[in-house]
Amino acid sequence: MADIFMSSFSTLTGGLIGYVIPFLFVLTVVVFFHELGHFLVARWAGVKVLTFSLGFGPELAGFNDKHGTRWKISAIPLGGYVKFFGDESEASTPSTEALEKMNAEERSYSFHHKKVGPRAAIVAAGPIANFLLAIVIFSVMFMVLGKPSTSARVDSVQAGSAAAAAGFQSGDLITAIDGQAIDSFSDMQRIVGTKAGQKLTFDVKRDSKLLSLTATPELREVKDSFGNVHRLGVLGISRATAAGDTVTQPVSPPAAVWLGVKETWFVIDRTFSYIGGVFTGREAADQVGGPIRIAQISGQVATIGLAALIHLAAVLSISIGLLNLFPVPLLDGGHLLFYAVEAVRGKLLSERAQELGFRIGLALVLMLMVFATYNDFKHLAAS
Repeated sequence: MADIFMSSFSTLTGGLIGYVIPFLFVLTVVVFFHELGHFLVARWAGVKVLTFSLGFGPELAGFNDKHGTRWKISAIPLGGYVKFFGDESEASTPSTEALEKMNAEERSYSFHHKKVGPRAAIVAAGPIANFLLAIVIFSVMFMVLGKPSTSARVDSVQAGSAAAAAGFQSGDLITAIDGQAIDSFSDMQRIVGTKAGQKLTFDVKRDSKLLSLTATPELREVKDSFGNVHRLGVLGISRATAAGDTVTQPVSPPAAVWLGVKETWFVIDRTFSYIGGVFTGREAADQVGGPIRIAQISGQVATIGLAALIHLAAVLSISIGLLNLFPVPLLDGGHLLFYAVEAVRGKLLSERAQELGFRIGLALVLMLMVFATYNDFKHLAAS
């Protein structure tokens, strides 16, 4: 254990600058829009916002706007929060004593005196803003960069692979998988990569004939260009690209938005598939990463270019949006769970029940952070 941490610490400090700057860029963009979602809907609902903070801990810099909100940057850049009038803490827990002492005017702009509908909308606005940010980023990238496309042609088949067993041959052109049209080799890879162990039906064009082949992708460990290990479904076919094989198709604004929505849904679907795989034993939990892992990936992606880093910001935005929707007290999803119970009961949960829920939520979040950080150090030690 000590060797793992000493080795990973050396790796981390060695690439500190290359990791930290891209990491802070990505995280700041994602957190800002998440909190901006809470902030804008709160203002719309007539709730007074006391603080908009990027980061936690002591304030480094800030200012007050005309509405009395303190906008600030804090010392620990691992998240952020919006604090409403009537909140006792950054987690939006209520101060019962303060709420009881409020006069009629104060109650009119207190978060905890709003009806359950506006409160739920304010809480849900953060994750929704993350999803919208991702859609916007993906859409703009498609409009500006177009959509690269390489036909899903099979150039070689690995002996003993799932593709060989299914009867794939060199020269085959894959046109659809389980009825879903395939426009490029990367589209085929995406579907196959997320369907390890699942039987798939491939529509294949071979010379002038149309065939239907059935194959089950094998789960394999695949290394990317940075040496990171990913567990993906693999058929065992390859595509040898020559000059002119990859065509960049221009994308109109409406089509770009639709592609942005599809790209966002793909990340959501892949995330849920992974989580389900962890519980069923099909996926390994060691792929769960924390801030150190995100920093490492940010630094690696930054070496490719700004477009790749912005793409990572979109993916991370979706991940943070999903994480915050988990029904765990302390997260946005936990608040929404409380509000759902309140709507059914017709009254607030007791203070004791809320306090117990937040304690359980804090314990779960801390355990996840410790587990993710341990995985981070293991990945660093292995790299």
